[in-house]
Amino acid sequence: MKHRIAYQWRLRQIMTDRDMHNLSDLITPLHEVGIELSASQLYRLLGRTPDRLPLTLLGALCHVLDCTVEDLCGFRVDTAPSRRTATATDVSPAADGPLRPKRAHIHRPGPPD
Repeated sequence: MKHRIAYQWRLRQIMTDRDMHNLSDLITPLHEVGIELSASQLYRLLGRTPDRLPLTLLGALCHVLDCTVEDLCGFRVDTAPSRRTATATDVSPAADGPLRPKRAHIHRPGPPD
């Protein structure tokens, strides 16, 4: 089994729960704790799920929004079956020879006539 960590970014939802509906509602409190983000940077943070996030920004968001990391990111572990490869026991008894590819035959053109 392969495990993959998935998460859901809920910054917009938490802002709405705290009656923060504009970018400026978040820019000013972040500025007060020393985080300088432009409106376009914050817009991208609200609109997309970030792949990377500085811990100082994550801590500032949790402080300003009075929430935890688990509130901002809903984590879950997805499991997927791993790809199976053929083994000697998977081959039918009718198969002749060992499990290996056939040798390629290279046909070269003969000398011109």
